[in-house]
Order: sequence, then structure tokens, then C-alpha cells
Amino acid sequence: MLIMAGMNRPASARAQNGGKEPPSKSTLRKKAAEDKDKNAAKDAAPRLPLGEEILSRPTFRRERAALKRGVWPIAGCDEAGRGPLAGPVVAAAVILDPNNIPRGLDDSKRLTPERRAVLYERICARAQVAVALAPPARIDRDNILRASLWALARAVVALPVKPALVFVDGRDRIDAGCDCQAVIGGDGLVASIAAASIVAKVTRDRLMACLGAAHPGYGFERHMGYSVPEHFEALDRLGPTIHHRRSFSPVAIALGELGLGNSADADDAIADVLPL
Repeated sequence: MLIMAGMNRPASARAQNGGKEPPSKSTLRKKAAEDKDKNAAKDAAPRLPLGEEILSRPTFRRERAALKRGVWPIAGCDEAGRGPLAGPVVAAAVILDPNNIPRGLDDSKRLTPERRAVLYERICARAQVAVALAPPARIDRDNILRASLWALARAVVALPVKPALVFVDGRDRIDAGCDCQAVIGGDGLVASIAAASIVAKVTRDRLMACLGAAHPGYGFERHMGYSVPEHFEALDRLGPTIHHRRSFSPVAIALGELGLGNSADADDAIADVLPL
């Protein structure tokens, strides 16, 4: 009987592998490469779904384009507080220094309160800044849109230097005594408008905190006068203050100036309550 050396080893390997042939070295290398690719895919950043918007920061591109045409100074302006039931609309105008633009400028709504406060200090230290307010009385008299445009124009006029061009956030241009370009979504596109949005927001929030201290129980320092359950409860319990906008339906109802049963009047009043 001939016994060939090594014949028992494959049999042993087959036995340990359930009777199957053991994998070859090339198979093992291929499997190791596949496992590596799977792990790399797991560690990779998740891909955004198709159609999902990728947010980008505002740039100084439009201002630089105007500078190349010889247009200067250039201001951006924006407002805060169109939607609240109480407090003024605050408008800000900013002329940035092209050689000293604060880093991190963005639409104020995308920033945390802490980040807004830091950028507010940097903007005021490095740029020309002006602020104007439209009080509740003017909002009630003119409506919220006209009062906002009035405040924006006043902020531009209040700048230490007169701009040659103004970028304003929104659809409507303002009468600022110079060329004006309206930019829809400008606080997320134009650096000067973004800076103005931060100044307006921080200024108004601080003002509402002061009103909260002067009128305890309303929570102005927390909700900034917006339509939230805490504010509605305070209106029911304490009634409106002189800082409330009487032409806005929840305030008019609290004052007894708007009957709940009159749907036409309610619709007219609600139409004046605009979003941010």
C-alpha cells in the first residue's frame, strides 16, 4: 500500500470546514478587500438626499462687484421683529470695511444667541452701523410693512456716511436717497445684509429683555413678543401693555376691540401678522 505524504492534511482542513474545501489565499484577500470597502463606506459622511438644500454663508461678492465699478460706500440693511405681537420693528444698516470683514457672518436666524452676540461686537467695532426703530404706534397706524420700510430707510439715513448703494433684504426697495437693490433672501446671500440682520436681531432682543424687566409676568425676555402660549396666557391674565400692537388680532381681541364672532374683521387683522 502506498501512503502519500500530506494526504491527511486537506482531509483535516475539510473536516474543520464542514466538509468543504478551505478558501484559497486569493479568495481570502478578496474577502478582506471587500470588508475594508464596507467599513470605509460606514465611516464615510452620509450623503445628502437629492433635492436637499445645502446652505452656504453670505459673501462679499456683490459688494466687491460694485467696488470694481467705482461704487462706494455700500450698505446692507435688514430688520427684525415684523411678526411679534409686542415691541418695535428694529432696522439696522451696516457699511462693512472691505479689508476688515468679521468672519462667520450669516443670517441671524441661523446663529445661536451666543454667536450673534460675539459677531455683534465685532461688527460694531469694525463697520459703520446705524439702527432705527418703528414703534407699535407707527405699526398700528401705517401697517407692519410700511413701518418696516420706514425704519429701514431711517437706519440708512442715520449712517455716519451716506452710501452710494444699498442692498436691502426682501422684495421691496426703500427710499434711501441713493441707489437701492432688493435681494430676496439677502441675509443669507449678501455679507452686508447678514451683518445688518445680526445687529437688528441683537438690538431688538436686548430691548425686549429690558421690556421684560419693566413688565414682569409677560416673559418678553424669553419669547421677544412672539406668538407663543406663554404670551397668550399673559395677555389673558394681565392684558396688553403700551408696547403691544393693537392692530394685531390677538392683542385686539384681548383689548375687546375685535369681536371673535366677526370673521371678516378677524381676517383683516390676521393679515397684518407677518412672519419673520
